[in-house]
Amino acid sequence: MISLSNIELRRGVKLLLQDAELVIHPGQHIGIIGGNGTGKSSFFKLLLGQIGADSGEMFIPKDWRIAHMAQELARSERSAVDYVLDGDPELRKIEVAIEKALLDEDHDALANEYEKMDTANGFDAHSRAEQLLHGLGFHQSEVNRPVNSFSGGWRIRLNLAQSLMSPSDLLLLDEPTNHLDLDATLWLEQWLKSYPGTLLIISHDRDFIDNVVERIVHLEHQKTNAYKGNYTTFERVRSERLALQQASYEKQQKRRKDVEDFVARFRYKASKAKQAQSRLKELQRMEDSAPAHVDSPFYFTFPPPKKASGALVNISQAELGHGKKTILSNVNVDLHAGTRIGLLGPNGAGKSTLINSLTGDLDLLAGVRVYGENLKVGYFAQHQLEVLDLQASPFLHIQRISPEATDQKIRNFLGGFDFHNDKALDPIKDFSGGEKARVALAMIVWQKPNLLLLDEPTNHLDLEMRHALTMALQGYEGALVVISHDRHLLRNTVDEFYLIAEGEVKEFDGDLDDYKKWLKNYARVVEVAAPVIVEVPVGKKLSRQESADKRKQLEPITKKIKQIEAKIEKNQKQLSDIEVILADAEIYTEANKVKLKQSLAEQAIIKKDLSDNEEQWLEYQDELEVLSN
Repeated sequence: MISLSNIELRRGVKLLLQDAELVIHPGQHIGIIGGNGTGKSSFFKLLLGQIGADSGEMFIPKDWRIAHMAQELARSERSAVDYVLDGDPELRKIEVAIEKALLDEDHDALANEYEKMDTANGFDAHSRAEQLLHGLGFHQSEVNRPVNSFSGGWRIRLNLAQSLMSPSDLLLLDEPTNHLDLDATLWLEQWLKSYPGTLLIISHDRDFIDNVVERIVHLEHQKTNAYKGNYTTFERVRSERLALQQASYEKQQKRRKDVEDFVARFRYKASKAKQAQSRLKELQRMEDSAPAHVDSPFYFTFPPPKKASGALVNISQAELGHGKKTILSNVNVDLHAGTRIGLLGPNGAGKSTLINSLTGDLDLLAGVRVYGENLKVGYFAQHQLEVLDLQASPFLHIQRISPEATDQKIRNFLGGFDFHNDKALDPIKDFSGGEKARVALAMIVWQKPNLLLLDEPTNHLDLEMRHALTMALQGYEGALVVISHDRHLLRNTVDEFYLIAEGEVKEFDGDLDDYKKWLKNYARVVEVAAPVIVEVPVGKKLSRQESADKRKQLEPITKKIKQIEAKIEKNQKQLSDIEVILADAEIYTEANKVKLKQSLAEQAIIKKDLSDNEEQWLEYQDELEVLSN
């Protein structure tokens, strides 16, 4: 059990916690929430022992193993899989001891270390590390790449994989979904649901929190306020409390009217898609939870965009891709005012390729693209923050777009994004990722686009800003195309989904729950799919010759696979025999002490050999697939 009693915590002159009380029981899954600057990350540092409390008492069991997700970018020449395995220091220690025992030919020490390896589940560690990497979106061809060869977002994923690899009683995750796509988020969600230890998560993804945690700790007014249930329950309970306050009540009524007006307008379209009915239910739930956000510092709307007649963008019979490589074929997309689409699909299937083709950043490889006469695009890309002028202020970013706008008008507008007074005039170089994202979004809203293309717009945004963005998008009158791992945003802002997979773009007949099922089936099909040899129609004689050449080319690798399969079968037989011996109670008597030790050592060696052979078999299968294609 973890307990905090009368904790006071300061960072510099800022008071983060005062007389804070909290009890965390073993096995609980808890979401840590609160506005920017309330001390969530500092709270984690306190638990990790990286900083100390200014007063009060904190207790964490001494024998608890603590794992956490590092926020600094990983830097290493080691392979991705080795970096993940480094998350288990005890395993690495055993590996070193085994190498030493082998060099020293110390059979007693070797038997002891193999026994430790078995206890630590070390023989399948490499396989488990690869499974973590696959779940987080890494391809098999990338697991042996050096860490330094990956971009920043993918290195953060490696940090996450390393923390999941680490055996722990307490797992601390700070914004684990920030750099994940929807597929990886769904995988992580399932992994964490089955995590047996105590889990503390800082996250601004409300659906993710809802599905993983059973308790919320809200950092507010220097206190740690605990709520039973998930984020939706917290929101409802807090709404009820705030609704009792008169000042809050007035804001609540205004927000309620906005949502009711939207529902009334949207209801006429409710029959057009399955998603529409689901979204109405979400809106009704939001109506009840709106008071929980009445004290949000964010208030903005998208002004009515310039009207456009006909399609804003039309892409017909197109091939999309990079250079000469086709990623999507026979693409047909027609975007009109009021079109609201969410893009779904596996990692790397081409979602961003479609967005970049809509903006014109990518030329079509074939087909036709036509832009409407009054098109005004607002584009938020994942790399949007990198193109901001770090020396300029939020005010200057807006003023450069509209030099004729009055200072007061710009200041009033920026206030809706919580840039007040000096904050609106400060250079953004020292801003947090969330503050920079708000600047980028403010620039888009200011320009009154009639086509919004959003590629992971909620990365770095906190819960209050995500809520404000969702509400603003509900009232947006232009066309909207969104890629996001934030399911709450998708449910409440789009009318239909397009699925991008296997080189195609097509309408998806279902909602996000259906997509989750589709994704499981897709992963299963990809996993078991046999290599396919595609033959070009040619003369029969030439075809037979090519088939013979292909078989000859594949023969060495198929022969190796059969040899490995024979070894695996032998390992399994040996393991079965040794387990029969170990199942006999007689072997555990004092008279059979030496035999027991030998049998355990033999069991460990066989398990390692089996693990190595299975790993080699997978590598040969990958090689066979490459050669077959």
